[in-house]
Order: sequence, then C-alpha cells, then structure tokens
Amino acid sequence: MTTGLIPGGQPPDPRPTNALPPRPRREQDSREVAQHVIDDRPRSSVITARAAATFEPVGRSVATARAFVRDTLQGWGFADIIDDAVVLTSELVTNAVVHAGTHADLLCLRHEDGVRIEVADRYPEREIPLQGSLATMGSPDREGGRGLQLCAAIAGRWGVDYTPTHKTVWFQLDLPDRPVGTRTAGPALPAELLPLADSRVRVAVVQIDRTGAISAWNEDAEELFGYPADQVVGKPLTDLAAWPHTPGTSTGIVEALQLSRWEGSYGIRGANGRVTPVYASHLRVRDTEGDPSTVCLLVRNHERAVLQSPTRVPVTDGPADGQSADPFEVFIGSPAPDDLDGLLQRTVERARDMLDGDSAFLLLATDDETELEVRASTGLPSARQRFARVPVEAGPGRYSSARMPAVHEDLLAVPGAVPLLNGTGMRSVVTVPLKVEGRLTGSLGVAAEGPGRYSNEEALRLQFAADRIALAVESARLGELERLRRGSLSFLVEASDLLAGTLDRDQTLALMAQMTVPTLATWCAVYTIADQASDPYLSYVLHEDEELIDGIKSLLSKIAPPDPVPTPGARVWSAPGEAAHDAALRSSMRTLGLTGGPTHQMSSGIGPTLATASAVGGETVVLPLVARNRVIGMLTLGKPTDEHFRQEILELAEDLSRRAALALDNARLYSERTAISQSLQRSLLPPELPDIDGVEVEVIYRAAGEGNEVGGDFYDLFPISDGAYGFAIGDVCGTGPHAAAVTGLARHALRLLAREGLSGPAVLERLNSAILDEGARSRFLTLLYGEMRPQPDGSAELKVVCAGHPLPLRLRQDGTVEPAAEPQPLLGVMEDLELYEQTVVLDPGDVLLCVTDGVTERREGTRMLGDDGLADVLTTCTGLTAGAVAARIMRAVERFASDAPSDDMAILAMRVA
Repeated sequence: MTTGLIPGGQPPDPRPTNALPPRPRREQDSREVAQHVIDDRPRSSVITARAAATFEPVGRSVATARAFVRDTLQGWGFADIIDDAVVLTSELVTNAVVHAGTHADLLCLRHEDGVRIEVADRYPEREIPLQGSLATMGSPDREGGRGLQLCAAIAGRWGVDYTPTHKTVWFQLDLPDRPVGTRTAGPALPAELLPLADSRVRVAVVQIDRTGAISAWNEDAEELFGYPADQVVGKPLTDLAAWPHTPGTSTGIVEALQLSRWEGSYGIRGANGRVTPVYASHLRVRDTEGDPSTVCLLVRNHERAVLQSPTRVPVTDGPADGQSADPFEVFIGSPAPDDLDGLLQRTVERARDMLDGDSAFLLLATDDETELEVRASTGLPSARQRFARVPVEAGPGRYSSARMPAVHEDLLAVPGAVPLLNGTGMRSVVTVPLKVEGRLTGSLGVAAEGPGRYSNEEALRLQFAADRIALAVESARLGELERLRRGSLSFLVEASDLLAGTLDRDQTLALMAQMTVPTLATWCAVYTIADQASDPYLSYVLHEDEELIDGIKSLLSKIAPPDPVPTPGARVWSAPGEAAHDAALRSSMRTLGLTGGPTHQMSSGIGPTLATASAVGGETVVLPLVARNRVIGMLTLGKPTDEHFRQEILELAEDLSRRAALALDNARLYSERTAISQSLQRSLLPPELPDIDGVEVEVIYRAAGEGNEVGGDFYDLFPISDGAYGFAIGDVCGTGPHAAAVTGLARHALRLLAREGLSGPAVLERLNSAILDEGARSRFLTLLYGEMRPQPDGSAELKVVCAGHPLPLRLRQDGTVEPAAEPQPLLGVMEDLELYEQTVVLDPGDVLLCVTDGVTERREGTRMLGDDGLADVLTTCTGLTAGAVAARIMRAVERFASDAPSDDMAILAMRVA
C-alpha cells in the first residue's frame, strides 16, 4: 500500500504507472493542514486536505483500506460520517481488488462541508447500467455488486467516471448541520419575572482541553478565585475543584468533562484556600481541526439563575405579545438539542425545575416494550443508574405498571415501589408515561427528598409536558438507532474479515476478545468446551487495563463456570459480582484487623485485589457460542461496579458471538483435520532407513501442497534376506490424499512381495495387477525397483527394473554420468506386462541417483530442468558423500525457479564407500 497526504492545490496522480507499487510513505498528517487552497475542480470549491493510497489486488487490502479511511477521517475530525465511509469503501475496494483483480487507487478529499472518496480500478471495460432501476446492479445475496447500491442508499452524491485506463467510483458524504452559538434559550419574559442579582455578576469562562488541563482563564475567573491565568493554565481542573457539591450526584469531574453537556454545582478551591461553591454549565465543542474541548461557565452558586433557565410561565398564558408559543419550545427551550442525550438531559432538568424537585429521571422502552432503560437523570448517581433496566409491568407506578401516571407520597411506606430510587434518599415521586400513537416509548419521573410533595395536579402538569416531548424524543431515539446500526454494520464487517483471516484457534480466541474490549465491554472472558462430556474451560481473559487481567483470571478460576445453556441471547451471570463483593469485603476486614465475614467457597491462593473486585463488580452477561447446533463455548462480558449494558450493545455482542463461534469451530475442525491428515500421512512414510555396510544412503522428500507430508511420490529401502536390500522410488499420477492412498498400497505391496522371494519383474507384475483391481480408484504408477547386494570386494551389485520412471543416473569417479537402466512400460495401464531386470555393478566411489519427475520437470516459464540439466548438476558432485549429492541436487532444483514447487519431489542417492 502506498499513502500520501498533500495540503490543498492540485494533487499528484496517486496511480502508479509501473507494475510495482512504491514503498509505503506518509508525507504529512492531515491534522497539520491549516490553510485553504482554492481548487477549480468541479467536485468542490475548497479542498483543505487530500489523502491517497494504492492497494494491491489481494484480499487483505480490503481491511487495510478500511483502516486507512477510518484513520484519515478520524484525523480530520469527521467522526460523524466514519461508519458510512468505511462501509462504502469496503464494498468498492472489494470490487476492485477481489472481483476485478486489479490494484485499487483510493483518494480522500476533505472540503468544508464533508468528504469525497474516490476508488479507481484498472479494469475500465467493466460496465454499469446507465439507465433503469438500481436493482439490476446485483442481488443483495450475491458476493459482489453491492457497492453501487450502497452508494445510492447512503451517500449524498455519487457517480462513476471512465478513462481509457481506469474506472473511478466516487461518493460524497456531507457533515450534519451543527449550528454554532447557544444550545438553549428561553422565551422573552416580562421584567418582573427575570432573576434578581444583588451585585455585579461575574461569569468565569474556563476552557478545558482534551487532556483535562486548563487552556483558557478569563478575568472574572481571576476575580472569583484569586488565581492569575499564568498560574493555572496547563494544570488539571481536578487540582482546583472540590467534587461533588450537588446533592445525590456521584459523577466525577473527569466524567462530567466528557459529557456533551452538563450542569451542576461543585466547589473551586481559591488562592486563599477557601472553597467557593459555584454553579457550572459545561458545553463540549470542537475546533476547526476536530480536537474536542470543554467550555465551563462558572458563577457563584447562589447566582445560578444567571445560567439556569428561569421559571417558565404557565403554557396557557402565552407570551406577552399575544403570539402563540410552541409548548415543546416553552418546555425544552429553543433551539432544542440536536442529539438524543442532550435532549433527554435537558428534559429531566426542565422537569425537575418545573416541579421544584430534587431529582428527575427518564427511561426509554426497549424495542419489544418489555423493559425500560435509564437514559438520563439529574440529582441521582447517574454512573450507577445509567442503562439500568426495569420491567415495564413492574416499573414505577400506582398500578405496578409504567403505562399509567403514578404518584407516591412516601416511598418509605411502600418499599421497593420505585427500585430506581432505592438508597437515594428520595421520599416522594411522580411518574408519567411517554407515548407515541398509543405506544409506550418511555417514562418520565420527578422525585423529592421530602414526603407528600406531589399530588395529581403535579402529575397532570408533568403528563402535559411529557405529551409535548414524546414525539421529539422518539424521533431522536430512532435517529440514534440508525446511527448505531450503521456503526454496528461497519464493526461486524471488520470483525468478520478478521475472524475469517485465520484458522488458528489461539489467534481466533485473541481476536474475539480484542474486538470485544473495550468496544462492547470493559472486560471479557472466553470459555471453551472440548466436547459434550467436558466441562467449560477458561481459555482467555482480557481487560482494557492490562494490570487487572491476572486478578480477573484468578477470580474466575476460583468460581464455577457458567452453565453451557444453548438458549440464544445474553443472560445475566451474578457469580463474578458476588465473588468480587465477598473478596472485597474480606480484604477490607483484614485491612481493619477484623476477622470473620462471608465464607464464599473459594480456594486458597492470591486473592483478588480491591481493584479487581471493583472491575468485575458490575453487570456480567454470558452469551453462548453455538456452532453447528452445539455449544462450543461461552463469551462472558463484564462492566465495572454498578454499570449496565445497553440493549443495543447486547444485540451487537450476540451478532458477534455467532460469527466468532463459527470461526472458532472452523479453527477446531481445521486443527483436527490437519492432525488426522498428518498422522495418516506419516503412517505412509517408511520407518528409519537401515544401515548398509559399505553403502551411504540419503533421501530428500518434498510433498506439494500446504499441510501435506506425503503425496503421490514415495520411496523405500528395506532388508529382504541374506544381505540383500530392496529399494524403490515411484510416482503416482496426481497429488494429495487420493495419490497418497495408492502410495500406501504400492509401498506395502513391494515389501510383502519382495520378502516372498520373488524376482523384481515378478514383484512389479503382481503390483500392477493389484493396482488394476482398484478399478475407478486406480492410478498410473511409474516405479523404479531394485535389489542391492554388497560384494566382498567393496562393490555393490544392483538388479534394476525401471517401469516408466525417470532413468537412474550413475556417477563414476571420473565424473562421467550415464543411465543405469532402460525404460519399460509403467504400471496401472495394461494387464499383461513383460518386464525384465538389468544388472548394474557400482564400484567404490560410484553414486546411483534416483529421482521423481517433480525434479526433472521443474519449470521456470518455458524453461525446464530436464534429464540433461539433472545430469549436468550431477557431474559437479564427484567426490561428495551421498548426503552432499542429494543436498546439491535439491538446491539446484529450488534455485532453478522462483515459484514454489507444484509437484511432489523425491531424491534417493546411494554411494558405495
């Protein structure tokens, strides 16, 4: 892959003109591009940055292209359109490098309103329909042809350009509108309704960068807290803030600075050491380079009316000028937040203020309307309650249902009536449903610390407000679901590509965990099941903090694994949380010098630390890994203390578990098949070669095909009787398991027949009959068979039969090379063979070289090594040992061509010492 980034202006052609791509390079990071250069090309009036890359026509290029686009857009600050761009790029690059089989040239162009991405291949002859329905471009069930359909469905604009050498498919994604300025505003109010300030109001404006450090500090901040700007700029805000001061709030300052919008009270420790209570309004923004920061507006806590919206006039009264007002605008403020979280947070804050409550919360219904999920709250420990779920029919309400308005005057009188408020100190609560066209979409509640605060009148007011916002909330929720689903599609595409790229079991387990953490969960554990009679085994543990992995592994190893239930979907597993709680309690009691405590059944050993207990103390769910109707393992996902999973995350995890289970089972089957195949193939190889007095023997064997130890070529050397030894080298037509089956038949038949005292021709004639008896499974066989008898004078007498095999070569001490036999018919073709044997005497120092046709037919283009080439190499082996002769022959064969051998090869060298 080649990459380059050029600031503005006319870019160089990213497409190379030669066949070899240049080395990978990156000239400049897009975040360094600050100037705007005018470009007169029609695609955009102003182009601020370009990123170009070229990808080779191999399958792994698709994943590399996705990563390139993701990194480029992330660097440009275009997070809103990354998922759509990755999905479209994946399809278009797949079309180029996989289906068209050419290099893919990728070009990303950034302009003011969005990004344009071009994918060019070098197969311009391919055509697309210029008229008619897009449905003719391809079926969604087909492997290819979906790229243009996705462009039409997702991109704002797209098209196809042709040149004599390239075809370019381009698409453009526009950034969503993000209005600048204030995110909230109230209606015009009479002067008597405006908040009263008793002195000059100072508003401290503090800007916090992405690391949490102060980057701006105005004069009012200096006046309020006593620090000049040069003393605090660059320091973390946490060094000055005393947190929290808002009752019932446990959100940390680091968490609050990451929220898109937050309002609440805390303290700032001044230069004099005193803590000044302030009311803060946080707004998260990003600069032109895409870097996020938080702007904090701070006033004295008693002046919060300056930042908070003033009390609203009754909706029925209308504005002072007589014009009608939108009830939604009156309740929420104008303009309304453009994101779901902002809208929900604004809703609970306005509901709390409207009823003068101490806290408020909003729950949204899941897709099946059986549960409610906490999505926003104020005045409550949001970190603990966010995404918690309660059943609809057992939810907050006078009639044990969230579908009706309800008022609870005192929760102490009805313990557990509103589980969400347990332990929060709230006494009275009013809840109302959010409905759209009669369908329950959520629930809104306001609570107070004192009893008897609310009546049916407040319930009616809150229900009226809920009716005004229900449709807007549902629309924003559907928009968020659509964005999540597009992001999920991109995630699953990349996950499937990674899982399909390996057949190694351990690597599959690691990929499964790494794709889960931290995208879906804080930590995960994978259990595997070898067979139905085996218990689940803890195979892999991963946490986003590597220092906690060993502690979690130790904790999980001390508790029983979850039951391998094949029921689809996620189910809650409480054992890790209970064990973590018990371990934390025992650790705390030991620290205090106390004894006793819970006696959880855990074996001795190094217990988990408090940090480990906190890491696994939240919600833990288990998803079965089911492949081919069998549970092969379980994927366990966990959250830290008091955190819950969103329903959308669990659905995405379920999709991932199905893909991961199939990949894991494929890896298991591949490992088993490879082990069985290699075991069977090893059984076809002869045992250790015998030692022959006065004769050196060396064999080199190479089977073609990945994972094959034996193919269609074979060799053997075995004792017969009375100091005689049989040797053979043969080649079965074809390669692979079918040829290996005939190999086993030939090798074992040769040994059996030779030891019966039959001559060489008789042995081969009976082997020929056995091969023909195999019928349709029979294969042609070339075979060189001989019997060797060492002589008292140091020579060796050989009787050889060459049935259709490459002739053996004799190397004399003077360097001459000559054939040692004559060719005869091959086996497995004719029933009646008339074979004869020839006698050869090897003098001391002579070498007999026997090879299969994989050696002589080694090719490089139109050139072939051949018998003459083999003889030329052998002439250079005078005086070498048998092992050196075989090694030199094999080295010459390998160097003759650059490609891997396509045929089995066997070399048998025998030298009379």
